[in-house]
Amino acid sequence: MESEDNFQWWVLITVIVGTLLGSMDRMVANLALPNIISVFNITVSTSTWIITAYILANAIFVPVWGKLGDMIGRKKVYLTGFTIFIGSSLLAGLAWNFSSLLIFRIIQGIAVSADYPTAMAILTVTFVNSKKRAQALGIWSASMASGVILGPLIGGPLIDAFGWRAVFFINIPLGLIGVAMALLFIEESSSSKLIGDFDFRGAIVLGTFLSALVLVIDRGNSWGWTSNVSLMLYAIAVISLVVFYFAEKKSKEPIIDFELFKNRIFAITMLNTFIVFMGMMGSIFLIPLFAETFLGYSATQAGYLFIPMAIFLMIGAPLGAKLANKIKPGKVIALGTFIAAVGFSFLMFLDPRSTALDIIIPLGIMAFGLGLGMSSRTNIVASSVPSDSVGVASSTFVLFRNISGAFGIAIFTMILTNTINTNVLNIAKNTVINLHKTFVYREVGALIILKAQVSAYGHVFAIASIFMFIGAIVALFIRSNKIKNKK
Repeated sequence: MESEDNFQWWVLITVIVGTLLGSMDRMVANLALPNIISVFNITVSTSTWIITAYILANAIFVPVWGKLGDMIGRKKVYLTGFTIFIGSSLLAGLAWNFSSLLIFRIIQGIAVSADYPTAMAILTVTFVNSKKRAQALGIWSASMASGVILGPLIGGPLIDAFGWRAVFFINIPLGLIGVAMALLFIEESSSSKLIGDFDFRGAIVLGTFLSALVLVIDRGNSWGWTSNVSLMLYAIAVISLVVFYFAEKKSKEPIIDFELFKNRIFAITMLNTFIVFMGMMGSIFLIPLFAETFLGYSATQAGYLFIPMAIFLMIGAPLGAKLANKIKPGKVIALGTFIAAVGFSFLMFLDPRSTALDIIIPLGIMAFGLGLGMSSRTNIVASSVPSDSVGVASSTFVLFRNISGAFGIAIFTMILTNTINTNVLNIAKNTVINLHKTFVYREVGALIILKAQVSAYGHVFAIASIFMFIGAIVALFIRSNKIKNKK
């Protein structure tokens, strides 16, 4: 029995390595954006595709990998994703222009998406005792925060010393360690109920819907919301969504099982997840850009701002798991989301005079709040569905979380751009220049743009906090019972 318990915890450590690596990869890529913008001479709006395309590819393939894991074996899928990730990291580090980097980041996103649904399913079938399973899921969820710590500690100095390419090359040795541990400790598992062929049609239609919708949100402002291209993408998104829904209803092996959404607890948890992560992920990627652009921070210094955030996340996660055993987990999620919203609201006051603490404290409060609800979300998803549906349920959970991030980045980038343009016009309209000299006009113009940009960032953070407040209200409707610790 003791050896079995030891084996279980080694499985947990193994999947943590994979999750940690994926978390680090997302974090360091965010830190590298200013360097990539400079090297490839691209705009901020264009650079966001490094993040958006990665998240979008991740979102599209999460249900694909989750379903394949249930069908052909989770260990096979886990190792396949890891192997592709190592190869794509090498190619990303060797990218010769922005387009090639974008392609390799998409492949990375596809590969990383194999981790979460398979890792969650592996832990669920490995830890049979629900008390230990809740503990393992809580630790695993909190491990994602470690990537936020290690990402800046490793990635920041690498970027400053060797440039952005180094953050992709570091994935290779770390990935090989993860593969070796998976081969050694993870046992194969699959769902006994699933039979038949994989739903490739559903996967293609889902990818079409997500790609069209995110693309028009991200580029609609520059194209024109009623332009022919935008109207075509609207039509593609609507048609593909309708086709996907009816195709999945008829499919024997659907990628997304819409029957799961008849479970009220599951459905509301998904809604809360979508709203909260759209607000958080859609705006938090702006923090390094703000720090490096307006505060003069290096990549290392900007990365250090996130370390306290990760610490507070790891403090909040186990505390939230304990609270969920005493009160209803829906209330834990609501409380945590409310705290996160309050913390995030302080970011709207950032300006070029802000100190590191002006960023660290709001991020720490936000992270603590999100940590409180982290274990409850994953446990609700794992516990509210039959064991044979855990892979599909967990991949749906990640799908919602990642789609929300892609939408959030596209939407908040659009809001930032529109707000800057509006601010420039408003500030210029109310500016009076008494000394009519060329250098004065140049300086005043630069100051107007600076003020317009800084104000726009505050506007984005204010909207993000509103999203989180709405998420807290939604969480109050999760009418689940306390999480019971039964054998």
